[in-house]
Amino acid sequence: MTRIGKVERTTKESSIAVRLDLDGTGEVEISTGVPFYDHMLTAFGVHGSLDLKVEATGDVHIDAHHTVEDTAIVLGQAIRQALGDKSGIRRFGDAWIPMDETLAHAAIDVSGRPYCVHVGEPEQFNTFTIGGNYPFVLTRHVFDSLSFHAQIALHVRVIHGRDPHHIAEAEYKAVARALRAATEPDPRAGGIPSTKGVL
Repeated sequence: MTRIGKVERTTKESSIAVRLDLDGTGEVEISTGVPFYDHMLTAFGVHGSLDLKVEATGDVHIDAHHTVEDTAIVLGQAIRQALGDKSGIRRFGDAWIPMDETLAHAAIDVSGRPYCVHVGEPEQFNTFTIGGNYPFVLTRHVFDSLSFHAQIALHVRVIHGRDPHHIAEAEYKAVARALRAATEPDPRAGGIPSTKGVL
């Protein structure tokens, strides 16, 4: 079974192309024009065992917001496309990621009902920009957009942390690992994992 998503989206603010293979080995090629976001999407692909290629250009001379959020939209759409009818997947997945002083948790239900709960980020970092190019508050926008367009229920919690870089990275890795667990084939499931018969 081939589970590949390929989506392109162009607006007046950005141009995004994403290709991913849910059954990959973590081969990544990321270029968004936002260096810290490149770092996060690289971690996302590697820890999710996705073969992931992202090519994005946007109005980063104004702000990283449009490019970051629009890339998350397209990434979510590509995940949804790759999942097909979701037959034979585990559906649920979660992951705990410690990163030095930080601990983050993510849980996913590939439910077809998009919902995002994102809690625990320290409020004192709401005005902080990581690496001079990635506003810390964008992480929530990424997960909101990803969950909506992938049509998944996503819960992300920061249990504790004091370094903004570590907090964001632990969150991305937790979501990647949870997605990997939720979308991997379940050898005991012969069809769509829902009593309704559809996800």
